[in-house]
Amino acid sequence: MDKNSVIGFSLLVALLLGYLAINNYEQNAVLEKKQADSIAYAKTHPKITPAPIAVKNSTDTASINDTTQVTTLVDSVLRLENELVSLDIHTKGANITKALLKNYKTYYQKPLVLFDSNENQLSFALNTASVKNSNELYYTPAFQETEKGKSVTLTAQINPQQQVVVTYTLERNTHHVACSYKLSGFAMNTLVMNWDNAVLRTEKNSDAEKQNIQEHYKYANGDQDYFSINEEKKESLKEGVQWIGLRTGYFSQALIAKNNVFNASNCKAINDKNDTNHVVLNKVSFQVPLQNNEASLDWYMGPNDYATLKDYQIGLEEMVPLGTGIFAFVKYVNKWLILPMFNLLNSWQLNLGLIIILMTLIIRLALSFFTYKSYLSTAKMRLMKPELDVLREKFPDQQAFSVEQMKLYRSAGVNPLGGCLPMLFQLPFLVAMYCFIPTNIVFRQVSFLWADDLSTYDSILNLPFSIPLYGDHVSLFTLLMTASSLFLALYNRNMTPQDPNNPMMKYLPFVFPVMLMGVFNKMAAALTFYYFFGNMVSIAQQFIIQKLFINEEAIHKQLQENKNKPATASKWQQKLEEMQRLQQEKAKKK
Repeated sequence: MDKNSVIGFSLLVALLLGYLAINNYEQNAVLEKKQADSIAYAKTHPKITPAPIAVKNSTDTASINDTTQVTTLVDSVLRLENELVSLDIHTKGANITKALLKNYKTYYQKPLVLFDSNENQLSFALNTASVKNSNELYYTPAFQETEKGKSVTLTAQINPQQQVVVTYTLERNTHHVACSYKLSGFAMNTLVMNWDNAVLRTEKNSDAEKQNIQEHYKYANGDQDYFSINEEKKESLKEGVQWIGLRTGYFSQALIAKNNVFNASNCKAINDKNDTNHVVLNKVSFQVPLQNNEASLDWYMGPNDYATLKDYQIGLEEMVPLGTGIFAFVKYVNKWLILPMFNLLNSWQLNLGLIIILMTLIIRLALSFFTYKSYLSTAKMRLMKPELDVLREKFPDQQAFSVEQMKLYRSAGVNPLGGCLPMLFQLPFLVAMYCFIPTNIVFRQVSFLWADDLSTYDSILNLPFSIPLYGDHVSLFTLLMTASSLFLALYNRNMTPQDPNNPMMKYLPFVFPVMLMGVFNKMAAALTFYYFFGNMVSIAQQFIIQKLFINEEAIHKQLQENKNKPATASKWQQKLEEMQRLQQEKAKKK
């Protein structure tokens, strides 16, 4: 760039900066003048607040115990509550805008509120010229109380011919409110409803809370499904929906059709990772057929307690993730074995840490036969190692060595997979507990040892920085789990013959626990404690079996006797040998 170009460019920049400065000064002057004018106008024109037609109380909040009808044209807050929940209802729109669960608190020991804002609405469209949505109406409340519970009826008189009546009924000791809608003077066969729900954060680990969000639904024909909400999700459902539920962490909400079904249901949910206040923003639109100008549904707001949800007998308990996705195969292990065992032990009112210990011991005892068979097979393989070393020197070609190795195993009566297959029986229980513990609300806010809450990670040290793939804290249970896994891997390596042609297998058992340390650092303390104690039980089992039940001299003698017997190969061994033979022939042709 030459000298003239530089000067020209500098002048342009100077002009631009000057223009921006002058423009900013003029805008500020205009704003100051507007503000001064507004203040002057407010002083000479005081605000007039419309007075209610007839107000019984001087406050804007009416109590459920008030059985007198209140007439109002202002937005008041009504409270409907029982032993378990407390609901705030606005007279404008007749919406439940706040739901508080009395028997639960947030991790920070504040009242647990599922939602609390005007963003939470259960509204429906109206086909009038003046009013397009139920949210626009002002309702007159009337309270009733019966032996079963309490209710509030909200009436909106649009004109002498048209009326909207919304009734909320909350029975005793329940987490659901019955919602009924009655329209008079409307030419409508269907209610087009919208459910807007902004769910508040309640747990310590917001990342884990946001990772477990699912929208569940069940059709009237019995089909049931769900979809996970990672960021933003849109889903259109088929006709005839019996209920739609939103599961977030340890709590759920569900809309349940009573006399009819939901049709034309569309779901849209947003899971914003940067939103630290809300877990999810959920929007559901659906249609409810009117019968005699009436429609009704139930709205569940409560914990993800399996027994509580199962009492509804409509499949709501399926929202509790006992095994989903790639882990769906352990659902029945949890339903039929883990959950009944846990409920039995929990009925004895034991400490949950002790229950984890007992469950670990029971499971390992039940699988002890397979554990013994695995260690027995490992001992046989270890005793065969000197003969394998001789074969390896005699047949340097890997293909030829593999064939001779299988012949030796067959003659000695050794199954090379005998050490692996019994361990597969333990895998479903390991995965089942991985699904069961972090989603069980019973562990929530229960302390054990140094962990103040077994449902989240136990932090003994909060770091001033975040380590990639690890986190910003140190979980002691995770460290103990990792250390015990490394010790167990070292013990097994010394007891298992190593393949010199594959040296990486020597170190792989040590890499895996270290990799998992970062994953489990944010897991529930109850889960990491279970795996840690399980490792300690495995170490004790191995020591006891090796010392008391494994007689290597007798095993070696039996192996040598087997060689003198006619060898009969199993079908699996025959197929394996045939595959090896074909590979050898292909290698020779090349």
